Amino acid sequence: MTPTLFGRWQTRLLLLATVGVIVSLPFAFGLINPIAAGSIYFWILGYVAIFGLGWDVLYNFLQKFRWDRDWPAAYQLLAGIWELVFVLCGVKIFGFLPVPLPKEVIPVDAFILHYSFVWLSVFIASQSIMRILFPRWRFRGGQWL
Repeated sequence: MTPTLFGRWQTRLLLLATVGVIVSLPFAFGLINPIAAGSIYFWILGYVAIFGLGWDVLYNFLQKFRWDRDWPAAYQLLAGIWELVFVLCGVKIFGFLPVPLPKEVIPVDAFILHYSFVWLSVFIASQSIMRILFPRWRFRGGQWL
């Protein structure tokens, strides 16, 4: 499947709004890390969604240089790591992303753990459950509407 830009956006928002929220709930309730519980995880999820829309424009542009116009899973892994670094720097290190809580509330290890769980869950869902729930999703360039 070669996803269109609109298909990338739809898939990203759908998976982050469903799978991402479900995975973030144990973190927010303090079941994973009681020290860093709260709504901060949903803010991070929102930043990943917002910045991901912009990254998808870049990914879609870069994908056109590949001979098959496809985006292999290894590149998706690299994209996930790049997005982690960008959002981590924005929230924790440079503090240019506004959060309702101080930067010290969420430790770096909790941030990385949360992002990793969300990213892996969304990646697995995009490779499996999307193909089951939306069988024509692959043939419509990733668009499910």
